[in-house]
Amino acid sequence: MSRTATTFEKLKSEGRQALIPFITAGYPFAAITPSLMHGMVDAGADIIELGVPFSDPMADGPVIQKAGDRAIANGVGLAQVLAYVAEFRQKDSTTPVVLMGYANPVERYDQIHGQDAFINDAAAAGVDGVLVVDYPPEESEEFAAKLQARGMDQIFLLAPTSTVERMQQVARIASGYVYYVSLKGVTGSGALDTDSVQQMLSVIRQHVHIPVGVGFGIRDAQTAQTISQFSDAVIIGSKIIQLLEDQPHEKIIPLTIDFLRGVRKAMDA
Repeated sequence: MSRTATTFEKLKSEGRQALIPFITAGYPFAAITPSLMHGMVDAGADIIELGVPFSDPMADGPVIQKAGDRAIANGVGLAQVLAYVAEFRQKDSTTPVVLMGYANPVERYDQIHGQDAFINDAAAAGVDGVLVVDYPPEESEEFAAKLQARGMDQIFLLAPTSTVERMQQVARIASGYVYYVSLKGVTGSGALDTDSVQQMLSVIRQHVHIPVGVGFGIRDAQTAQTISQFSDAVIIGSKIIQLLEDQPHEKIIPLTIDFLRGVRKAMDA
């Protein structure tokens, strides 16, 4: 059983939901990422999503785009992201880490380092799952099979516009969990209609039988608490990135811990 599946099983037995924070690797400072990951675990994070910086992130709003640009300016690419995971693994062998990003860096990595180099190096670093936004399920069977052969999950997005056919396509090859995008649009946009999210999750669960996490638009402890009442996981990204913008190095980890502890406490209430 993968680290991700084990984590969800444990949480289910405790009657709790997963808290999954997202940060862009290399933001706001290149070398802070592994320490920030440890801080998030200390604050109650169950799984960490680590964004791979990319120059043209189609699903990300201005907040995460800006974070990606800064990380790239800090010299951070996919090779550095894998190094951060490996460093994190030196002290933490249990918390799942999911890489979230786009096809271009993955395919470029393989061009440079050889066929399947990304999958092999991600497994060696201790990555547990990969969410490639622009790898649709109908084109991902081989990639998903190679990931699973190395103990990693391929995670897919579902959205308010997803059809039953798309849910069934995702269900056939997804593992770990499914990421439900709660809003139409990009990350960090709009206000959540929690009733419609709940209704959509009930439809998704008729076809998808692994945990379903909800992200996009969750900005505070109260919203996280509401979403956790009917989802398996709460995913928060843009709010954390905003919180850290223009902060000095010494405040990055304390601010993140304080915010996530508040969210964790609300989810567990």
